[in-house]
Amino acid sequence: MESLHAYWRMAYIEAPKSDKEGGNPFARIPASDDDRANHLLWRGEHSFLVMNKYPYNAGHLLAAPYREAPQLADLTAAERADLMETIVLGQQILTDALRPNGFNVGFNFGDAAGAGIPQHLHCHIVPRWNGDTNFMPVLGDTRVLPESMDAMWQRLREFTPAHAV
Repeated sequence: MESLHAYWRMAYIEAPKSDKEGGNPFARIPASDDDRANHLLWRGEHSFLVMNKYPYNAGHLLAAPYREAPQLADLTAAERADLMETIVLGQQILTDALRPNGFNVGFNFGDAAGAGIPQHLHCHIVPRWNGDTNFMPVLGDTRVLPESMDAMWQRLREFTPAHAV
């Protein structure tokens, strides 16, 4: 039998399921000036791109507006347009850096829909590859990510245009 070593996963497994820093991470992350530590890739006029702290797949990004809003209708037209452009940029960065075969892109609105932070909408941008679903999530209830968050941030950052703001 082969052994699979992903030692860095233990920190995730043992971490509390709520945000340990407290508060809304979508408000706290862009307020910080340490983009590397927060894995923030892009700052636009009204929204930003950040790597998902608990990714479904390698390179999983989140696009979020700076302003806390639970629904798209709560954003201004300019904020919605900027958010959509940020989503498109996220897909382009992932395409250039990782060459996925496809994407899952979407929002979860409200607790019932699976929103982890329902008061602050955000869009998931998940790169997908042919054959990337395997036995680990099905039988082991575990996802295996092939690269650390820091290494992936650096890799994606190389394909991210200069910050807009």
